Amino acid sequence: MNIAALYSGGKDSTMALDWALKQGHKVVCLITLKSKRDDSYMFHIPNIELVKVQAEALEIPLIFEESSGIKEKELEDLERAIKIAIKKFKIEGLVAGALASQYQLERVEKIARDLNLKAFAPYWHYDMEEYIGLIIKLGYDARITGIAADGLDEKWLGRKIDDKFLSDIKKLHDKFKVHIGLEGGEGETIVLDGPIFKKRLEIVSAQNVMENICTGHYVIKEVRLVEK
Repeated sequence: MNIAALYSGGKDSTMALDWALKQGHKVVCLITLKSKRDDSYMFHIPNIELVKVQAEALEIPLIFEESSGIKEKELEDLERAIKIAIKKFKIEGLVAGALASQYQLERVEKIARDLNLKAFAPYWHYDMEEYIGLIIKLGYDARITGIAADGLDEKWLGRKIDDKFLSDIKKLHDKFKVHIGLEGGEGETIVLDGPIFKKRLEIVSAQNVMENICTGHYVIKEVRLVEK
């Protein structure tokens, strides 16, 4: 089946893309929306422009559209981008990295129904400890690019998701109820490399920008593509 992956560049949309490829689907394009608002209901904000570099590293065509960031208007923006994918790439389905957001999943499923497409969210309500373990086991290089939760602080920015990360986030979950998968806007990520990447991204320069003690972003200023 020809599939479009709704892609933010983070761990969840990358894992959904990985799943689709392993299921034998042909992922013919990535769809990314750049919101004009910092508090988008549907779409990632930090480092979203780097999706263009990730698409090059993945060797998958990218549909990159802007979104108003207005709550329900975002859905019209997403539908517009999906219609481009239908026309240009003849897609028959969508795959999304939704983990726990009912809002996101319901709206993706509604658009898919309206456009007669199949919708897949392979890690919906997946066990989070197992899920993070799978990211590590598969060899993805995912870094923390945003934090917004009690218990998280600046030292988490730029961290790689590895065994030490999983151990530490479990402790914060027990103490502060931080979501192990960093759902609900508690954290954002970017994937630099992994088994489906033809090239890897290397960070040349980046900077931490903190809003308060537990809210901030790892702003990546420059990356380069490196042969594997």
